[in-house]
Amino acid sequence: MDTDVCVVGGGPAGMMLALLLVRDGIRTTVLEKHEDFLRDFRGDTVHPSTLDVLDELGLADRLADLPHRKVERLQFGFADGVYPLVDFAGLKVAHPYLMFLPQWDFLEMLAAEAGRYPDFTLLRSHEVVDLLRSNGVVRGVVARGPDGPVEVHARLTVAADGRHSTVRDKLGLTPREFGAPMDVLWFRVSRRPEDGEGINARIGAGRMLIGIDRGSYWQIAYLIPKGGYDAVVAAGISAFRAGVAGLVPHLADRVDEIRGWDDVKMLTVRVNRLRRWHVPGALLIGDAAHAMSPVAGVGINLAVQDAVATARLLTGPLLAGRVSEDDLARVRARRAFPTIGTQLFQRIIQRGVIGRVLGSDRPVPAPLPMRILRRMPALQKAAARLVGVGLRPEHIGTGTHRDGQRVEA
Repeated sequence: MDTDVCVVGGGPAGMMLALLLVRDGIRTTVLEKHEDFLRDFRGDTVHPSTLDVLDELGLADRLADLPHRKVERLQFGFADGVYPLVDFAGLKVAHPYLMFLPQWDFLEMLAAEAGRYPDFTLLRSHEVVDLLRSNGVVRGVVARGPDGPVEVHARLTVAADGRHSTVRDKLGLTPREFGAPMDVLWFRVSRRPEDGEGINARIGAGRMLIGIDRGSYWQIAYLIPKGGYDAVVAAGISAFRAGVAGLVPHLADRVDEIRGWDDVKMLTVRVNRLRRWHVPGALLIGDAAHAMSPVAGVGINLAVQDAVATARLLTGPLLAGRVSEDDLARVRARRAFPTIGTQLFQRIIQRGVIGRVLGSDRPVPAPLPMRILRRMPALQKAAARLVGVGLRPEHIGTGTHRDGQRVEA
């Protein structure tokens, strides 16, 4: 198979990039190793700046039809009271809130929109196992599909295959690791109308729990100390259920829905980034280039913003039939600042708040960063803008289709 751009990974970065490229008549093939997007425990927070991008694509009405919740504030309760993390309500933006919606619905919407264009191909159940190279330049990928091996030849290969990127490994690129004090256990329990809506955050002695309202159930993130999974399992599922009920007493009659460890998935938290996001013929974006902490749920936002910048910077060279290393380097040059700044914010919260909570054997008062935030409204606004809008929000550009027709955002 021959294509202009081969995108590895059908997550937010890969699907958004594919949609933007095919709108400009660039033949784009996406390889997704699963047969669908339905994975229970993946990020589902869509931020104001990503909502702006979807508006620019004319997808606002379709997005509104998907099951979702809108959340204006993120706050946490400590032993000495409730403290805000961010409050989006004061932002002067079109969408002053987070939208929580299942990521699989978001991705299916992008895939359906991209599927309206003849230059789009989505190969599901195709796992990339190797790269095609010629004279030191990446020329595409080798994938394992339902009917056997497939070669996809491309002028540009974009790795958007996540924090465990196969393409990155095959290129021999190693990200710089910054560490994290926690891992996250994901599970679900049923939700009742009297539970309340939005985000349900609880903090106890050495434990932290965040419940995400999914309508009929809570998707729960249970934070444990880094490397502590074996100890949690060794204590037994009954002790785990008791720990959940201790943090959220009104769930005590539902924790038996956690039948065993098969119902609990572990996310190993990593915060890292590559120094170089490209090699001749290949570019890495999203988590493949920089794994984000789950703090503030900014992973989707950074991935989408990477994709928007990539499409805007590379559409011209791709249409001209020539993508240089300088062109690829411009993507990192554009996106490095927001990546580094956002990761710095996450690392401060990890060290100053989460690490302190998980390292204590008794309920703790609010750490210094949270007390400072509550006392300084201007700082709260800055944090809300950093999380909701980002340090460098991207917008859809105006391109030229191969037939000469202008494509407007």
